[in-house]
Amino acid sequence: MTAPTPPLVLHTEASLGLGGQEIRILNEVRWLLDHGWDALIACRPESRLLVEARAAGAPVVAVAMRGPFDVGALLRLRGLMRARGVDLVHTHSSVDSWLSTLAAKSLGIPVVRGRHVTIPIRRRRALVYRLADHVITTGEAVAAQVRAAGVPAARISAISAGVDTARFHGGVSGKAVREELGLSPDTEVIGLVANIRGSKGHAVFLESALEVLTARPRTRFVIVGDGVGFDDVKRRVREMGLEGRVIMTGFRHDIPEVMACLDVLVLPSTRSEATSQVIPQALAVGTPVAAAATGGIPEIVRDGETGRLVEPGDAGALARAVLSLLEDPERAREMALAGQALIRARFSADASMTATTDVYRRLLW
Repeated sequence: MTAPTPPLVLHTEASLGLGGQEIRILNEVRWLLDHGWDALIACRPESRLLVEARAAGAPVVAVAMRGPFDVGALLRLRGLMRARGVDLVHTHSSVDSWLSTLAAKSLGIPVVRGRHVTIPIRRRRALVYRLADHVITTGEAVAAQVRAAGVPAARISAISAGVDTARFHGGVSGKAVREELGLSPDTEVIGLVANIRGSKGHAVFLESALEVLTARPRTRFVIVGDGVGFDDVKRRVREMGLEGRVIMTGFRHDIPEVMACLDVLVLPSTRSEATSQVIPQALAVGTPVAAAATGGIPEIVRDGETGRLVEPGDAGALARAVLSLLEDPERAREMALAGQALIRARFSADASMTATTDVYRRLLW
């Protein structure tokens, strides 16, 4: 008897960068392929996601998408769906969501719209959410915005990006990363791991670094990631006299080891932060966290319980939170372990993808 053909899920993404959203797509496609599903990514020819997917051996096709009214792109996506026998489409950014939703609807294929950020949904853009059969958001804060855009609560699921606990766990060593960066075992290291753009709060991070250094001058700071703001942040480091105190590594793949090398992970996002991926990753490794109370971050970081939480944009408060963790390492460790337990229970990759595929199944069968 012939085995049934596994359902094919097409993930579409029109962004060019490589941040948490794009990495989540790649990780979810890998999970699907490992758990009896078929999956495919469609992204733009010049995107970083295309490069990363090919390097990882993930199924991916390049589709030019110039804008939401690109009829040629719509027809190309529609042809791809028909040719590959796509069973369900999962969209992620604005441009690909308009194009892929219309293409899929014309073929009777169910659509899941992903919503990854806490930027308010403008009225003229709300229709694409209402056209989707279901919306998956990265947290409850984002889900509230989607409800406000007119999507019934029954068609919304808040599912955070899952952490691969086989990679991120308490046994990971940061020794090699410290050696590579010239950081001694007893140096206190504070890190910011994020795509470098204005909303991630790199300016706040640098201002807080000055205050931390006043109290603990041997502390060092690591900025991991790249993005449109890389050169600007590098210039700020130089102008603030922080060269030699702040290390900018660019993009790295060894994020579990990076997290393990840190004494504190900081995420000072000022806006549009849904449920962060780097905070669960740090906690899964056992690294204490200090973060801004932006978007969905308070869903994971509970002040005094799983980390320290401060008001967005307040560099002084951030510095004080970091210092409190450095000055009381035992208490910092207790909070990190509480966070680690929370991640294992609610934010593992298996938990996230079980919830995601439950949505898929309801639409397919």
